[in-house]
Amino acid sequence: MVGGRAARVGSPPSRRTVESDLGRKRRARRIGRLLAETHPDAHCELNHEGPLQLAVATILSAQCTDQRVNEVTPKLFARYPTAADYAGADRAELEEMIRPTGFFRNKANALIRLGQDLVERYDGQVPGRLVDLVTLPGIGRKTANVILGNAFGVPGITVDTHFQRLVRRWAWTTETDPVKIEHAVGALFERRDWTMLSHRVIFHGRRVCHARKPACGACTLARFCPSYGTGPTDPVTAAKLLKGPRARELASQAGLDPALVPAKAVAVDDVP
Repeated sequence: MVGGRAARVGSPPSRRTVESDLGRKRRARRIGRLLAETHPDAHCELNHEGPLQLAVATILSAQCTDQRVNEVTPKLFARYPTAADYAGADRAELEEMIRPTGFFRNKANALIRLGQDLVERYDGQVPGRLVDLVTLPGIGRKTANVILGNAFGVPGITVDTHFQRLVRRWAWTTETDPVKIEHAVGALFERRDWTMLSHRVIFHGRRVCHARKPACGACTLARFCPSYGTGPTDPVTAAKLLKGPRARELASQAGLDPALVPAKAVAVDDVP
């Protein structure tokens, strides 16, 4: 199986290769297609029904895992089904409900103010425009794009820490400012693909291309990655770094023996 991977993946591009704008776009789109094959299950991992629930869940997700947020939100959504409910919430009760997500005082303040603004300015409804969303408490451009893409079907690029790390590793852009990254990556892909591209990049960042030690030797994108070698290239070592319930499938997709992935990696349901 390891030998099969070598034949399939081939040699990654040289770090010193001078790449034209057209070459970068073509390579980015090849990676985009491979991401779609590698992560067919990519989706928004915050459970929600409608724009308000997604806005609340996204605010709670700051410095917190999606799994923890999803454990908290069912009771929260049942207790506060409308923007008016958040606007009039008892602060102590709200703080206690969201305490497990961390920074609960700041988050409670943001949720109450969000509810108040929605009631006063938008008749209690979450607006469907970026220009309006970014004026609301607790909602920056990243959160706004999450809401637009997943609750309104408006294409958007979510530039979180995983997305920033991976697009720089792939040399899609050298920008470090999130807004500039968003525009630079957006220019490489069709607008209709932005939302799902974001999910797939984030999935790959959580499951394969980790911040400290990416699983380079078990990555389906190695052939097109100029940062190949940042993490272990030995397939056996790299396979042990894969995470998530599909970790063994990811190994198989890279041409490796799925048995190389330890059971504890597969048991990880929520990857930060």
